[in-house]
Amino acid sequence: MSQVTTTDLYEVTMALSYLREDMRGRAAFSLFVRDLPPGRGFLVAAGLEPALDYLSRFRVGRSDVQDFADTLRRPVGDLEPLHGLSFDGEVRAVPEGRIVLAGEPLLEVTAPLPQAQLVETYLLSLLCHQTAVASKAARCVLAAAGRPLVDFSLRRTHGPEAGGQAARLCALVGFAGTSNVAAARRYGIAAAGTMAHAYVEAFGSEERAFRAFARTHPGPVALLVDTYDTDRGVATAARVFKDLRLGPGCGIRLDSGDLGALARRARTVLDGAGLEEVRIIASGGLDEYGVDRLVREGAPIDAYAVGTKVGTAADAPYLDMAYKLVEYDGRPVMKLSSAKATAPGPKQVFRGPGFRDVVGLAHEDPPGDAEPLLRTVMRGGLRTEPPDTPAAARERFERDLAALPEEARRIERPVPPVPAVSPRLTALTTLVRHRIETRTGAGRTAAG
Repeated sequence: MSQVTTTDLYEVTMALSYLREDMRGRAAFSLFVRDLPPGRGFLVAAGLEPALDYLSRFRVGRSDVQDFADTLRRPVGDLEPLHGLSFDGEVRAVPEGRIVLAGEPLLEVTAPLPQAQLVETYLLSLLCHQTAVASKAARCVLAAAGRPLVDFSLRRTHGPEAGGQAARLCALVGFAGTSNVAAARRYGIAAAGTMAHAYVEAFGSEERAFRAFARTHPGPVALLVDTYDTDRGVATAARVFKDLRLGPGCGIRLDSGDLGALARRARTVLDGAGLEEVRIIASGGLDEYGVDRLVREGAPIDAYAVGTKVGTAADAPYLDMAYKLVEYDGRPVMKLSSAKATAPGPKQVFRGPGFRDVVGLAHEDPPGDAEPLLRTVMRGGLRTEPPDTPAAARERFERDLAALPEEARRIERPVPPVPAVSPRLTALTTLVRHRIETRTGAGRTAAG
């Protein structure tokens, strides 16, 4: 199935109508999140790299036209104006890894109207999901307070492709590894894993299972100790480590129960056996809330494996993300719908020290010592620079996270910064609103 046809039907019908009406003027669309989900003090911009890959390959082929015609149950000739349509527009965007706030554009597309319209759904799908997951993973990094994190999400994500995206996004914000072999290979992430309870059950004895696993994998191993009785499992693991002279780099994994209490008892057993270097790894339904609680309790856990709740961004699985027309053929436009009004014109986000952000017009000069966040990443349908790297995105994230106000970093009850609006954007919004209300009577209708 072509990526071109992975879209909402109304994108096709609108694009076709634009072409038939010869509405090919340049249109600017702004993609942004209206409001942060509850419990979020910030978002991490993500999904731009696959979005640019999609736009650079976008072209409506013969088979796409046929699929559109079949779907609409119309003669293929009716859809012929779409044939050959490709993306040759400009994209300005916030680079992956930057921290962003509600109301700030993550990406702006400027292209002939039919093109800019037809790519809407795919772009929203990419950036909405990936920004949500990256933001959840970033909060886990905060909660872990420097302890390594490993992505275990593949088996619970909403499909294998989403699992690969989750692994990349977790690495982008600082995770140390992933259980996902394909993602590890594709993105250069360290692969990590232990064993399943089924492995232990198959041997009938924990000790037989542990010794067999260590024989097959002579390097550092991590043994899963809670298949039956966790305390006995820890003692058995310690005996195997001692007998086989396994130590540095090895670990035990706790996957259920009171992880804090179990970790304390396990640490006592391991230290008593002279295995101070053996690490304790915790997993089992964890996300930033669970990790934060264990860290604050002082649990002697050296690393955390997080999966389901992070790979699905379980407590905030979607963002109120929109892609709205802000200018057509040189004319600024806006939406006046109640609670969903938009601001007109292409925009820029100016970031001052301490996340004193200002949303202004694209061609404004930065206020004071603020830096512009959106940069031109595509022109004429081509990338303006080589593909970004996860390492570069991670550096940007770490720099932004260090500068983020403490109240926005909190795991419980965070308070996000609120960007200001520049005087020039405010003035343009007032002017365009007045023009629309004068022309349509919208203001009088709302008042009545």
